[in-house]
Amino acid sequence: MPRRARQIRLRPPFWWRPGNGKLPALDQTWPETMFIRFITTGGTIDKIYFDAISQFEVGDSQLKHILSEGLVDFEYDVVSLFHKDSLELTDADRVTLRQRIEEDDASLVVVTHGTDTMVETAAVLQGIAGKSIVLTGALSPARFRSTDAVFNVGMAVAAVQLASPGVYIAMNGQVFGAGEARKNRDANRFERTTPASTTRN
Repeated sequence: MPRRARQIRLRPPFWWRPGNGKLPALDQTWPETMFIRFITTGGTIDKIYFDAISQFEVGDSQLKHILSEGLVDFEYDVVSLFHKDSLELTDADRVTLRQRIEEDDASLVVVTHGTDTMVETAAVLQGIAGKSIVLTGALSPARFRSTDAVFNVGMAVAAVQLASPGVYIAMNGQVFGAGEARKNRDANRFERTTPASTTRN
């Protein structure tokens, strides 16, 4: 049965300020039942520490557990596309991810991704029409008691609902447009690289 739609008016999203990027459209037709497609690619968010060999390896995604623990009340599906450290992702992998999103009927997409090459992947995903795509990940594994994974996933879920079609990165409590962020490895955080556009829809 097709989802019914309703017209609503939104306030600007909590993360938007003048100079903080393109303002999402405030008049939108939203489905009665929201659906988000989650695509997992690996990265630190899914890493497991093997004490016997003193190293981390990418394991099964923790995303379903995070969403279940968060008591989310919307429809979603989790697609496991890769189990790779982002430094191991190839150009061909990024093309595969882009094609997967282009062929998907979902308009809201959250991609979990390793942080080292998240910016590069965001650049490859630009230009997909009619879809809001948010990349997120973690600087410490989701399995750790102290982790930023849960917060970042929640931030991505909020951002993908409010953002205009385009590609974004949700990390460290901020939402960046593709091409507007870099990972500062020394400080272990994402930061803005260029003044954000103030153009409105």
